[in-house]
Amino acid sequence: MEKYPVFEMELGKNETTLQGVDAIIAHFKAKIDANPLVAYIGTFDHLAHTRSLPGSEVAPNILAAKLIVFCFGVKLPNPHVMALRPRSIGVADLGDKFVVNFMEPPMPVATQAMEAWAKELRNA
Repeated sequence: MEKYPVFEMELGKNETTLQGVDAIIAHFKAKIDANPLVAYIGTFDHLAHTRSLPGSEVAPNILAAKLIVFCFGVKLPNPHVMALRPRSIGVADLGDKFVVNFMEPPMPVATQAMEAWAKELRNA
C-alpha cells in the first residue's frame, strides 16, 4: 500500500465564528449526516484519553484535541482497503488558532468533500 499525504489547515480564531473544538466537530457532524455516502461512527476526545494514561505527554499549547470518525466506504473491492478505513478528521485548539487535519483518502470524492468541509470553516 502506498502512503497518503496529510491535509492540514491552520485556522486563526479570528477567521471563524465557530468557537471551540466542539463547534467545529459539530460542523463536520452536520456535513457527515447530510451526505448519504457517509456513516458517522463517533467522536473521540484524544486529549482526555492521552491525559488519562500514566506517563502521557501532551504539548502544553494543546488545549483541546478531538477526532470525528466516519466512513465513506462506497466500495469494498478487496480486504486491503479496510486498512485505510474508517476516516477521521482531527481538530486541535492551540489557543490562538485551530489545526484541522486528516490523512487524505485514496478516493477523490472523499478527499474533495473533506477538504471542502474543512475550508468552509473559514469565516463560517
